[in-house]
Parts: sequence; C-alpha cells; structure tokens
Amino acid sequence: MTDPTGFVRERSRGETAAALLRTTTAVRDRCGQLLDRARVGQSQWFTVDDGRLREAATAIIRSIRRRAGSHATPYSRWRHLEAGRVDGRAELHRLLGDVAPQVRAHALVDLAVVTVLLDVPADGSWKYVEPATGTTLHGPEATAVAAFHAFTAGLFSSDKLRPLQVDAQALRALPTDGLLQALQVREGNALPGLNTRAVLLRRLGEVMAEQPEVFTDDARPSGLFDLLVGDEGGIAHSADVDAHDILSQLLVSLSPIWPVGHSIGGVPLGDCWRHSAVRGDGASDGWVPFHALSQWLTYSLLEPFEWSGVQVRGIDRLTALPGQHEGGLLLDAGVLRLREPDAARQAWHPGDEIVVEWRALTVALLEELAGTVRGDLGASGGGLPLSVVVGGAADAGLDCARREREGRTALLVQAEAPLA
Repeated sequence: MTDPTGFVRERSRGETAAALLRTTTAVRDRCGQLLDRARVGQSQWFTVDDGRLREAATAIIRSIRRRAGSHATPYSRWRHLEAGRVDGRAELHRLLGDVAPQVRAHALVDLAVVTVLLDVPADGSWKYVEPATGTTLHGPEATAVAAFHAFTAGLFSSDKLRPLQVDAQALRALPTDGLLQALQVREGNALPGLNTRAVLLRRLGEVMAEQPEVFTDDARPSGLFDLLVGDEGGIAHSADVDAHDILSQLLVSLSPIWPVGHSIGGVPLGDCWRHSAVRGDGASDGWVPFHALSQWLTYSLLEPFEWSGVQVRGIDRLTALPGQHEGGLLLDAGVLRLREPDAARQAWHPGDEIVVEWRALTVALLEELAGTVRGDLGASGGGLPLSVVVGGAADAGLDCARREREGRTALLVQAEAPLA
C-alpha cells in the first residue's frame, strides 16, 4: 500500500527545490560555481583564458554597432524580424487598424509567443523566401519572418474573422502540414526540429485551455498580460511589472508544455540539468537551471508590454542566455578551450556534463563581458541592458559559425526538443 504521507513529503520537497531553481539568482549562482572551478583548472572539459576576453568583447561591440548604430535596442525575437526586413510592430498596427490599446497589446503578446516557440535552430541548408520581396532568408530571421506571416494569415486562430490572435482551439488542432507549408519545408528544404515545435504549440493549446484563471476564457497567450498588468477597464496609466515576475509566471504556467522530463517529487523543473560539481540547498543540490527558452520569451515580451504603456522594471534581473552561438563565440575567440579538441567533432546531448558546463560558462562569462562592453561604449547598465550584450554575442557567434563552419556551432549538440 502506498504511503500517502511519503508522497506528500516528496512533493513538498520538489516544490521547494523547483521554487528555488526557478529564480535567476539560482541561475547566476550555479553558473558562477562552474566558472570558478574552471578558472582554477578543476573543469574536466574546459580551460578559461581570461586574456582572450578582450577579443570576445571587441567582437560583441562590433556586432552591436553594426546592428544598432547609435541606438542599441534590446535583444529579442523582434530583432530577428527586423533582420528579415519586417517591422512586426508597425505591420501589425497597420493590419489591426483603429483598435483599443489592450486589443493591440493582446495581438503583440500572442505574436511574440508563437514566434519564440517557432525559433527552431536552423543550419545553413534551410531557407525561407519572403513572399512580398522574394528575399531569401536563413537562420533565426527566416523562422521569425515565416512565423510572422503564418500568424497574420490566421494559422493560429480558430476565428477566421479574427486572424490576428493565437488561441487554444487552433493550437490543439494545429496541422503539421499547415506548419510545414508556412515554413516552406519540402524535399530539399528540411527544417529539423519543426515537428517537435508543432507538438510544443499543441501542448500550449492544451495548457491554455486548462488554465482559464491565467489565460482567460479566450484561452490566449495574451491572458498573461491581463493577469500581470491589466484590469477590466483596460491598461492603467500607472501599470508596471517586474521582468522577473513575467518570467516566474511563464515558468509556473507553461511548465507542463516543456518536453524535458526532469522533475523532483513529480514537480517539473524545465531547463535544469545535473552536474556533479554544483552545490545547492536540499533537493536542488546538483542541479543547474538555465530556463533559456523561457527567458528568451520573457525578453521578447518586454517590448510588447512597454509599447502598451507598461513600465517594466528590473530587466537586468534576467540573465545572459546560454545559446549555442553565444557559447560558440567564446570558443572561437579562445576564451574557452576544450581540454580534448576531439570533443568538437563529437555529437553531444543536452544532459551531457560537457554541454551543461558549456552553457553555464557561457552565462557567467557573458555577464562579466557585459561590464567590459558597457565600459568601452561609455554606457551604464540602464543605458546598455544585458540583453543588448547577449544579442551582440549571439550575432557575433552566428557570424563566426557561418564564416568558419557553414553555420554549424562550435560544439555539436543534438537537441530535438527545445530547452525550456
């Protein structure tokens, strides 16, 4: 006979650990532990050459200046649209016409969510031809523009009279063929991982339908906006929100959609991975949290909130992102070196300690590099948010990958499922 008190204790233990691991404080602490070890030669996988940080900082600064000129904009999925020569905000405003600010905010939030969830890592072989201009796009800008056109065509809406929305009914019935067509996937133009993203979108539909208290009876992603800042009369003039509160709500409400099966006491952890050298309290010991996709989604929601008149506080409470191009820049610049060069020719899985450590070192080193970049550009933290530095690193790393390896990352990670 099952002991119910044992189940309750284990569940409580899991909830305590998950609450700790869902904080950006834990992300910074655990990643910092691994950087400290690597710097004193205790890493099995990497050495750290602090003398090469200047080269990485220079590449990031060059990328920021090239992309933004004198006006550095936060890194988000909206930058991918702009890189694909689509002004998502302006075009959505045009299509919506004269609507209430809250309706506009809902559309922006819905669009941000689906474009992020369709941010499929794409190598140099897949391409997307933008219908209006005939421009051929590759990489993240291609998936962003493709997702934008799918959204405006009503692929994610069950109401054909209201195509500019995302709702649970449409996502639960999302046809894979429709998504393949929207992203121009066919023989000779494959996009590995897209089927997994289709499953992710369907799971989002299920989760939204099951949580009307979060996503409202309309079961739309934009229910998060109303939950955090809205009221029955619309958007209050004094509305504000903390960036970490957006992330926390995403981590709690969307935890069932992530395919990563890590849990403690039945409580899902999302993008958290084991590393034998990491220490922490209680059941969180040995776990390294990243929450990369959830933080990427948070970064991409900040502008829709701000465009809607909501003041977003505490943006730098979010961490740097452990993306493969960001981490690739650190390897290409020589800041990180593999102890065994042959490791670059192997295929690894997300749970392998070399990958967990690479991601952790990427987060910790980018946060250090942010100070150098700000100093060189004469900017404070408020004048140059961490997300701008992360964006510069991602762009610089992608440039290196395209130049050196036809778009392949410096360390090959086989991850069919997205990292939450």
